[in-house]
Amino acid sequence: MTNARDILLRPMVTEKTTSMMQDDKYTFVVAPSANKIEIRKAVEELFKVKVLDVNTVRVLGKTKRMGRTQGKRSDYKKAIVKLAPGERIEIFEGV
Repeated sequence: MTNARDILLRPMVTEKTTSMMQDDKYTFVVAPSANKIEIRKAVEELFKVKVLDVNTVRVLGKTKRMGRTQGKRSDYKKAIVKLAPGERIEIFEGV
C-alpha cells in the first residue's frame, strides 16, 4: 500500500482510548494487511508527528443474534501509536 489514507481507516475514540491520550498514545483502525512500518510512516506523513512505537491488535468480530438468525460483526485491526513527548494529533482534541 502506498497511500497513507488507505492504511489509516479512522481514529478510534472510546473512553479507554481517550484516557490513553494523556500518555501520548493514539488509537486508529487500520487496514488488516498493514504492518507496523507502514502504519508508522502513514501517521508521520499525515499528521507531521514523530512516532516512537506502534502496537497492533487483531480484533475478532463478535457473534450476534438477531432473533432466530445469527450474524457476525466484522473483524478489524487496530494500532496503538505512541508519540514523542510534546507531540499532539489535532483531530483528537476536543473529544
